[in-house]
Amino acid sequence: MFLSIFDIFKIGVGPSSSHTVGPMLAAARFLDDLRAGRGVIPGAGKLASLGCSLHGSLAFTGKGHATDRAVTLGFAGMDPASFDVEKATKAEALIDKTGTVAPNGLGTLKYRQSENLVFDYKHALPAHANGMIISAYDEAGNLHTQETYYSTGGGFVMTAREMAGETMQAEQPSAPYPFKSADEMLTMCKQSGKTIAQIKRENETHHMTAKQLSDGLAKVWSVMNACINRGLSTGGILDGGLFVRRRAKNIHKALLAERGLNLTAPHTINDWISVYAIAVNEENAAGGQVVTAPTNGAAGVLPATLRYYLDHVPGATKDKIEDFLLTAAAIGGLIKVNASISGAEVGCQGEVGSAAAMAAAGLCAVLGGTPEQIENAAEIALEHHLGMTCDPVKGLVQAPCIERNGLGAIKAVSAASLALRGDGAHLVSLDACVETMRQTGRDMDSKYKETSLGGLAVNVPTC
Repeated sequence: MFLSIFDIFKIGVGPSSSHTVGPMLAAARFLDDLRAGRGVIPGAGKLASLGCSLHGSLAFTGKGHATDRAVTLGFAGMDPASFDVEKATKAEALIDKTGTVAPNGLGTLKYRQSENLVFDYKHALPAHANGMIISAYDEAGNLHTQETYYSTGGGFVMTAREMAGETMQAEQPSAPYPFKSADEMLTMCKQSGKTIAQIKRENETHHMTAKQLSDGLAKVWSVMNACINRGLSTGGILDGGLFVRRRAKNIHKALLAERGLNLTAPHTINDWISVYAIAVNEENAAGGQVVTAPTNGAAGVLPATLRYYLDHVPGATKDKIEDFLLTAAAIGGLIKVNASISGAEVGCQGEVGSAAAMAAAGLCAVLGGTPEQIENAAEIALEHHLGMTCDPVKGLVQAPCIERNGLGAIKAVSAASLALRGDGAHLVSLDACVETMRQTGRDMDSKYKETSLGGLAVNVPTC
C-alpha cells in the first residue's frame, strides 16, 4: 500500500488527529455523500436533520479531545487544513442559537450539539476503537442516510465497508519502489544504490511533479516551525480544567539567558530539544494549527528533532529538510501499514513511539547515515517505547502527552546518535519491532488505550 508523505504529514487542528481531525473529516465526507445522493434509504423523505453517535475511545475521551466540537464544525463545513479559530467560534455560537447548520448545497438542517450528538459509552463498534455513526433524517424523523466511520489515527478515516475490505476509496496507486517492509526497503536501496529519501522521492514524484513535492514539503515545515515559535512565545493556562501551565515560553526564555555564560552543563541540550516539542504540544492542546507527525498527540517529536538539527548541529543546512521529512515519512508509512499509529488501538507506543522512530530516521539520514543505520535508528527509538500506554488525564491531550513528546524527541536524537556509532548491523530488526508493537497493542487492556479508564488517568486527582 502506497502512502504519500502528505498522508503522513497532514496540516490540521489540535488537540487530536484521531479525535478531532478525523471526526471533522468524517462529517465532511458524510455531507459530500448527501450532496451526491449516495446511500439514501429507499422511501426516505426530504432531508431535514443530522445526528451523530460516538463510540469506544471517541466516546470516553471525546469531550477532552473536542470530538463533539469537531463533528459540529464539520457539519458546518469547516475543514482541518484551513481551520480558522475566529470563524469556528462564530459558527458554534450561531449553531447553538439557531439549532441548525447550513452546509453548502444542502440547505438549512436541524442540528443541536447538546441534543443530536450522543456519547455512547456502552456500545463499542467492532472494527476499531474510534467509531462513530453519522445519521441524517427526513422531515418525519425517519432515517434518510446513515454511515459508520472509523478514525484510525493520524487523521485517516474509513467507512465500515472500507474497513471490511468491501470497497476501496480508490485503486491503490503504483510506485517505482513499492516496499511493504523495512527489509524490502533496504533491499531496494542496496539494489538501486539510492538512499531511503531518494526512493521515497521517486515514489512521490510518480504521482506529482517535483515542484509540487517541494512546495508541499516547504509548507509542512513552515507550519511545523511556526507552531514551535508560537508555543515558545505564548504563556498562560491551558483550558480543560486541569489548570496546566504552559511552560515552553519560560523555559525558552531561561535557556536564551544562559547562552554564552559557560555555566550550563552539556545535558542542557536536552532542555532545548524538549522545549521545542513542548511548545508544539502546548499549541496542540490549545487547539492550534499543527501537523500530524504522524498524529497530533505526537506532533512535537519530529519538529523538535528537526529544529534541534537546524539550530544546534554544526554544519546543518536547510537543504536537508526534504531528506529528513522524506525519510521520516517512509518509516511512518511502514508503521501505519504494518501496525498502527493510533493510541486508541495500540496505546502511545503507536503515537510517540512511531514519531520517535520517524524522527530518529530523519535525523540519522541528514547526519549522513546509511540506509542500514537509518533503519537501526528507527528501530532503537521504537523499541524503547514498546508497551507505552495512552492514559490522558481527564481525557485531555495535556498530561502526560506534552512532556512525553519532549522525552520522545530526546530518545529520537539518542537513537540516531547510537545508530551512527555502529555500521547498521543489529539484532532486532525494525520489522520485528513493528510487529511486536502490533501484538503488544492487540494484547493491551483497553483501559490503557486512550479511554482514560486506567493508568495516570485514574491515579491523578482532577478535582
